Amino acid sequence: MEKFEEKDEQTEVQSRDAGRGEYYGVGSFLLEIIKVVILAFVIIVPVRVFLFQPFFVQGASMEPNFEDSNYLIVNEFGYKKTALDINGKSLFTFEPFKKIGRGEVVVFRYPKNHTQFFIKRIIGLPGEKIEIKNGQATIFNSDNPNGVVLDERAYLASTVKTVGDIVIELKDNEYFVMGDNRMYSSDSRSWGPVNKSEIIGRVLVRAWPLDKLSVF
Repeated sequence: MEKFEEKDEQTEVQSRDAGRGEYYGVGSFLLEIIKVVILAFVIIVPVRVFLFQPFFVQGASMEPNFEDSNYLIVNEFGYKKTALDINGKSLFTFEPFKKIGRGEVVVFRYPKNHTQFFIKRIIGLPGEKIEIKNGQATIFNSDNPNGVVLDERAYLASTVKTVGDIVIELKDNEYFVMGDNRMYSSDSRSWGPVNKSEIIGRVLVRAWPLDKLSVF
């Protein structure tokens, strides 16, 4: 009789321990989820804010090189001014330090409406004079005071003509941009240059569609 009671007590103790095991198991699982969420936040937020940003191409202004609905990853690091504020207090600010090269494709805030983002190709650099005439772009700078016709064969077909008849001198913080689809692109030919502060970053990867996956 005593042995039977001892066995019951042992069973009861084991049952309580098993219940605690289930409780601790659920708690550990929730703790792990919290850790993953915090870790993801710590990793993803800085990457998203300071390094890369995804964009979808909308429209045909960059055809045939970039088409509507292409999914792009834009490299922001070093190209745009980034500030981190908490409760109105500025913790730190990163100023742009990378140079943007001619021919590179960038994403920027539309100068006429900063809520919109455009994708275009860099044609003219700060301090240069750009002339669009006779279906081509001519660059005037310190290296070419008499002007040199821009060679765009690397990304445009020889049959593509740059329509327009304008001359524009860029300030030290301005870029002249155009879409690759020269006949149907709204760009610096119609609304002027892009300020350096309006540039978000340089196109780094085309991630979609998969058959056109590219690194630039």
